[in-house]
Amino acid sequence: MKLPAPPTFSSPLHHPRVATVIGRWLGAAVVICFLTGFYSHLLQDTPSWLTVPSRPANLYRVTQGVHVISGTVAVPLLLAKLWTVYPKLFAKPDLKAIGQLVERLSILVLVSSMALELFIGFVNTLQWYPWPFPFRQTHYALAWIIVGALFVHLAVKLPLIRANWRRTPERRPESLPAETTGLTRRGLFRTVAGAAALVGITTAGQSATPLGSVAVLAPRKPNIGPQGLPVNRTAAAAGVGGIDADWRFTVAGPRVLSYSLDELRNLPQSRAELPIACVEGWSQGASWEGIRVRDLLELCGAPAGSRVRVVSMEKGGFYGTSELPADFAADPLTLLALRLNGSELALDHGFPARIIAPNRPGVLQTKWVHRLEVVA
Repeated sequence: MKLPAPPTFSSPLHHPRVATVIGRWLGAAVVICFLTGFYSHLLQDTPSWLTVPSRPANLYRVTQGVHVISGTVAVPLLLAKLWTVYPKLFAKPDLKAIGQLVERLSILVLVSSMALELFIGFVNTLQWYPWPFPFRQTHYALAWIIVGALFVHLAVKLPLIRANWRRTPERRPESLPAETTGLTRRGLFRTVAGAAALVGITTAGQSATPLGSVAVLAPRKPNIGPQGLPVNRTAAAAGVGGIDADWRFTVAGPRVLSYSLDELRNLPQSRAELPIACVEGWSQGASWEGIRVRDLLELCGAPAGSRVRVVSMEKGGFYGTSELPADFAADPLTLLALRLNGSELALDHGFPARIIAPNRPGVLQTKWVHRLEVVA
């Protein structure tokens, strides 16, 4: 394949100033996506030395929604950024210049890892995993690779970035000729910003309810599903077929408690308005009724500051058990929920009982719970 001749790359739309401006937008999206993703990882893999607060109750709903939106917005920004700089990639590097080799290597690692990160992140929102590796751990590792490659790339390109960071009279769009298509640099900026805003708005409705009617690109519609709430993992997929007359719920603590479903229903009930917020980016608020976990801990004589291991009837899978840290177990909004939106839990929503807690990823709101184990 014959490469284009250098004069083809003389368009002002490939000017370093254009790359710098779009790079700033892309950098902001990447930073927001990384920080919110890092927070999600901490909630799912909390180090023993770290205490994550249970409030604000809707914090994870906001951060994970922003995470998926910023990742989606990064796609058109990355494509635009690559388009502005691709002529440079055809220039033959000086193999004796260490700086140029480092620059090319950082671009290779940065672009390939970011493209893979955005791709598997998007496929995750569709709940489709056509690969043999674990998504969450791979997604997290790629994020750190991107950050490292980005720092190297910025260090190498810092002089050029500083030279084009501010708009000077000679770099104003109107002072340069238009592209042969008639598109000016200002027009390019508006087009890229408009495309990023469009994909963001048409995706955000899966977590921002007011935008639900225009969420045409969102993989999930939050209010569609049994009892007005979507379902990620069904009872059939989890191998749960309901309960029989001998079913018992157990609290294993200093005193072992055992309840039938009717006995659970006769315990003092509380209500909480909490969302289900999933790692795929969708969230939906709901009304839950059940027994406060802290009341069950008090009944079994658990000491203050106890953690709780939650055990599901689910067969297999990564989330058949979860752990409630002490702050979450003691929070009055954390329930062993028996009812959802005014009626008994549907089987796909965790019948006979499930955990619902503030500021928690949906994968940790364990369904089909039959046992709580106190961890002092």
